[in-house]
Amino acid sequence: MTTQDRERITSEEYADLLISYSGDQSILNKFQDATIHIINFFYAVVHVPIAQITDTLIVEMGYSVLPSLFGLISQASLEASGIIRLRNIPNFNLRGEGVLVGIIDSGIDYRNPIFQNEDGTTRIASIWDQTVASDNFPEGTYYGTEYTREQINEALRSETPLEIVPTTDEIGHGTMVAGIAAGNDVPESGFFGVASDAELVVVKLKQAKTYLREFFLVPENVPCYQENDIIFAIDYIMRVAINLNRPMAVCIALGTSQGAHDGRGTLSNYISLQAENIGFSFQVAAGNEGNARRHYYGTIDPNTGNNTVELFIGENEAGFSMEIWGDSPGLYSIDIQTPSGEYVPQIIPRLDENRDISFIFEQTQIFVDYQIIESQSGDQLILVRFRNPSSGIWRFNVFGRGPLATGFHAWLPMEGFISNNTYFIRSDPYTTILSLGNARVPITVTAYNIEDDSLYLNASRGYTRTGIIKPEIAAPGVNILAPAPDQSFVTVTGTSASAAHTTGVAAMLLEWAIVRGNQPNLNTVDMKIFMIRGARRELDIQYPNRDWGYGILDVYNIFDTLRTGE
Repeated sequence: MTTQDRERITSEEYADLLISYSGDQSILNKFQDATIHIINFFYAVVHVPIAQITDTLIVEMGYSVLPSLFGLISQASLEASGIIRLRNIPNFNLRGEGVLVGIIDSGIDYRNPIFQNEDGTTRIASIWDQTVASDNFPEGTYYGTEYTREQINEALRSETPLEIVPTTDEIGHGTMVAGIAAGNDVPESGFFGVASDAELVVVKLKQAKTYLREFFLVPENVPCYQENDIIFAIDYIMRVAINLNRPMAVCIALGTSQGAHDGRGTLSNYISLQAENIGFSFQVAAGNEGNARRHYYGTIDPNTGNNTVELFIGENEAGFSMEIWGDSPGLYSIDIQTPSGEYVPQIIPRLDENRDISFIFEQTQIFVDYQIIESQSGDQLILVRFRNPSSGIWRFNVFGRGPLATGFHAWLPMEGFISNNTYFIRSDPYTTILSLGNARVPITVTAYNIEDDSLYLNASRGYTRTGIIKPEIAAPGVNILAPAPDQSFVTVTGTSASAAHTTGVAAMLLEWAIVRGNQPNLNTVDMKIFMIRGARRELDIQYPNRDWGYGILDVYNIFDTLRTGE
C-alpha cells in the first residue's frame, strides 16, 4: 500500500465503506478512485472520496456498508465472585499468570504503577495506538503506531516517558477497564485487580470520521468509534496472542444501538467467529440502556392494521437517528405527525424507498430510508434520521401489510449519542442489550450490586430480537473501585465494570485450563458453559431469564462443580 493510500485510511476527506466480498475481487473493483484495505477473505474496507457519500447511499448500496458507530459503556467485588475463597486453596491461587488480557477501548495509562511489575517494568506486552501516525504500524493495518514492551520499559525509565511512547488515555475508560480486569493489588487503597499476574495487550481506537458522525447525527464531542477499526483491533490482539503462544481473555466494553439486535451484524459475526478459537475468551458488556426509555416494541393491531409510536423529543436536540426493525417476514410502513400537527401520509414500502422530508411549520428535516430486505438480517429496516427536530411529541403510525406483519422494534441511539430528554413515551426495558452484546458466541455480562444482590437498575436486558438468551451472566458492577486518569481510584458503576471483572475471571480460568494443562482446548463456548454451570442462582427465580441470564458469576463454585460433578 502506497503512502497516499495509507493516508486515506485516516483522512477526513475519504469515507470508509465496509464491504462483504467473500473473496470476489470483482466486487471491490467496481469502486471508483478507491483504496482497498482487506480485512480477511470475507470483508474489506473501501476508502472512497467523501463526495461519493450522499443521503441516497443506503438506497444505492445498503445499510451495512456504513460502519456502525460504537460508544463507551460507562456508568469488595472479589469476595462476591468467590475469588478470595478460591485463592485460599493453595493449588487454586489463580491470578492470570501466563495469560494475556486484551483491551480494545480508549487506550491505557501505561505509566500507572498498577500495570507494572515490582521492578518497575511494564506488564503490557504491546499497545497499538490507532491515533498516532507513523511507519511503525502493525502488519496489515497500515495506520497507527505499535509500541512494544521494550519501548514501554524504555519510556518508564525515562524522566519524559511520553516523548518515547506518546500514547495516553485522555478519557480514562480503557484504563478503568484494564485496571479492574488485571491491575495490581493496592491494599492501602482498597483496590484489587482480578487477574493481577496477567499481561495486557491494548488497542487505543481512533475516533470516528466526521462524515459518519454527521450521517448518523452523533454529537461531535462524544467518544465514538468505527466498526472497521474495532475489527482490525480484534485481529491485532489475537495475532499478538498467537505470536506469543499465550491464551487471551478479551474485554470489549463498547456498544451501539444500531443494527438488528440479533447478533447478525458484521462485527457481531466476526467476534463470534474469532471467539470459537482455542485459547480465547471474549467478554462483552450488555449496556446500560434498561431504564433509558430508548426502546419500543409494538404489535400490529389486526383491526386497525397499525400501531402508534409516540416519541418525545426534548429541547435543543440537534439531531439523531431512529431505527425500526420489522418482525420477519412482515412488511411495514410509517406515516408521521409532528408536534404542531403537520402530517406526512403513509410512505408506501417500495423496494429501497428514500425520502427527504421538510415541513412548513417545523424547521425539522427528516430522511427516511426503507430497506425491504436488509442484507445482514434479512428483515425490514426503516431508518429515520432527524435534523434539527422540533421538541414535543411526534407520532408514527407503523402499518403492517398482511397477516405476516405482526410486530416491530424501534431503537434510539445509545447513551451519549442522544440526550436523556428524548425518549419513547411507552417504552419497553427489554431487548435493550446493545448490538455487540447480542453476538452469539461471546459472553454477555450484565451488572449487579454486591451489597444486596440486586440487579443494576440501568442494566440492559435481554433477550435478543430473535429470542437468543442474552445476557449469560451477572457480575459486580455497582460502586466498583477502579483506577482514575490521575492514578488515584474512583468508584464506577455499569456493565463496563462487570465485563472487565468477568474478563479477569476468564483469565484465571485460562491459567487453570491452558497454562496448567487441565483443559487445553478451552475456548469462549467452553468458558461460557463453565460460568453458567457455576453461577449462583436464587431459589425463587427461574433461570435463564431476561434480567440475570443464568445467574451470578461465582468462580469458586465453578471449580466446586467440577469437583463434585453437580
